Amino acid sequence: MGFFSRKSNDAPANPEMAELGREFAIARRHGDRKTMRRIGREFTDSAHNDADAASFQQGQQAYDALPAINPPRRNRRR
Repeated sequence: MGFFSRKSNDAPANPEMAELGREFAIARRHGDRKTMRRIGREFTDSAHNDADAASFQQGQQAYDALPAINPPRRNRRR
C-alpha cells in the first residue's frame, strides 16, 4: 500500500458523492469558481440525506489530505 493510496478502511456510504466532493476540492485548490458552482448545484440537487453530505465531505477531506506540489522554479540558477 503506497503513501498516496486512496484506499482507506472507512469507505464512504455513497462513492458517487465522495467523487463529487473530491472534484469540488480539486476545483477549490485550483481556484475554478465556475466548476465549484456547478458541482455545488449538482450536490444540492442530488443529496438526499446526511450520509450523502458526509460522503461529499469525506471526498473533500481525502483530497485535501494530499500535499500540494510546488511547481519547479523557472530560473534554476541561484
